Amino acid sequence: MGEKQKLVVLIGPTAVGKTKLSIELAKVLNAEIISGDSMQIYRGMNIGTAKITQEEMEGVPHHLIDIKNPDESFSTADFQQLVREKIEEIAARGRLPMIVGGTGLYIQSVIYDYEFADRESESLIRERLEHEAEEKGMDVLYEQLRRIDPVSAEKIHINNKRRVVRALEVYKTTGKPFSEHIASQQQTLLYDVALVGLMMERGQLYARINERVDIMMKQGLLEEVKGLYEEGIRDTQSIQAIGYKELYQYLENRLTLDEAIEQLKQNSRRYAKRQLTWFRNKMPVQWFDVSDGLSDGKFHEIFTYIAGKIRLEAN
Repeated sequence: MGEKQKLVVLIGPTAVGKTKLSIELAKVLNAEIISGDSMQIYRGMNIGTAKITQEEMEGVPHHLIDIKNPDESFSTADFQQLVREKIEEIAARGRLPMIVGGTGLYIQSVIYDYEFADRESESLIRERLEHEAEEKGMDVLYEQLRRIDPVSAEKIHINNKRRVVRALEVYKTTGKPFSEHIASQQQTLLYDVALVGLMMERGQLYARINERVDIMMKQGLLEEVKGLYEEGIRDTQSIQAIGYKELYQYLENRLTLDEAIEQLKQNSRRYAKRQLTWFRNKMPVQWFDVSDGLSDGKFHEIFTYIAGKIRLEAN
């Protein structure tokens, strides 16, 4: 087997400062950026997903942004396939592919030898399971999961329908419990990866998240969400995103605007905490603390790590 393809991955919790650093790195590394965010794929969802603007890109090519309408679904398997194709395309142009984002499972599915079951039989099984959930209730499905895969049942909440269905679906298509399936697929890195993570003192990160939500509201997040609501977008994957689901509750008179904003801040903080836990447990990340901002010294430290990591391991 020849040399593995070089790849840079920049991860970290929401609002930590990945976007700005990614542009600076892309310029010096001759890189093109692939978005590793499960919600930036949707057109018309710009403010709430903190989507990079044309101006902020500073000429650096970006991929996997604005590729789906908000009423379309998009799976981890779709992401894996598209990103792997993009990595090859970018490398063929003689440039370095760089994934930037915070959706852990998506990124993990790309860099590891992570296989998905047959798509067609999988979607038929999913439909049957979802129908069963409607007819008989989540208790029945969760009980099935507890019997066949107690390890996953322990980690998944009974009301998290999507994950309960996913775990049962994997068992029914592969014959292996979801927990075993995941464990067996986290061994081999397919690329020569420099995996960089940004972190920040928790109180400071939470303050940045709260401030970011206030800025989003000033930029017109409510109008953006109203637009989707008025288009009749309901019960789709896209509007489960933080920033959209809370304001939908306001538009449906289930929360006041102040309550919705407070919930949006709280959900964003919790999400940041979950992101950090995921990355620490699932991937060999080299962490850099950017609590003091991105000084020239810090940038040099990160750049030096990347250059050494992908050069040394390729030799």
